[in-house]
Amino acid sequence: MLALANKIAIVTGASSGIGRATAKLFADEGAKLVVAARRQAELDTLVADISGADGTAIALAGDVRDEAYAKALVDLAVESFGGLDIAFNNAGAVGLMAPLPDMMPAAWHETMDINLTSAFLGAKYQIPAMLERGGGSLIFTSSFVGYTAGMPGMAAYAAAKAGLIGLTQVLAAEYGPKGLRVNALLPGGTDTPGATTTTPEARAFVEGIHALKRMAQPEEIARSALYLASDASSFTTGTALFADGGVSINRT
Repeated sequence: MLALANKIAIVTGASSGIGRATAKLFADEGAKLVVAARRQAELDTLVADISGADGTAIALAGDVRDEAYAKALVDLAVESFGGLDIAFNNAGAVGLMAPLPDMMPAAWHETMDINLTSAFLGAKYQIPAMLERGGGSLIFTSSFVGYTAGMPGMAAYAAAKAGLIGLTQVLAAEYGPKGLRVNALLPGGTDTPGATTTTPEARAFVEGIHALKRMAQPEEIARSALYLASDASSFTTGTALFADGGVSINRT
């Protein structure tokens, strides 16, 4: 039996990388999808790929920092498919990397809005829709940065991603009695367009900080997202789930 048969899911940041791989995997496992990102053309290609593999998906482009967009995604899931069971709030960005004294408030707020405020806005509308279905699985993409590692120049990103873990814990405690599970997924370095490095030396450094001495492929992170979305994790909530190739424990 397919892991997500008869489930309805929203995936943000779906135009590339982890989001795209997860959307395709969710569709392969039977979910009906609303896929979200800023780039319409890339979303259209994703929908075509899913449809070509006998899956079901519709796209709505927009900015996850926009509350109206967060509501529209949920409304589309309900109107098109009848409800919402899973939300993978994956959209995010590293933002400006700089020493804190050199960072303007606008850059700080932009990084917070993309990574943390967007999660608040998504959950604000996703939670009531999932409760209408008797519960579900709410997932946020966090990071080991700000949780097990501090990396120079990444203060805003680390603060935002750490905030997602706090949000996860509170929502898990608050809505667990109503059947809603809430978890954070913490990927390691992943070979995506958003994580390109400029030189072979830089890539070798990123690979080397992982215990596995390599970066993840997006499909590997997608499989961890599938675990959290599916009934395989039926007794898992409030967690920060590492899929980080051992970067959090590596000292070699």
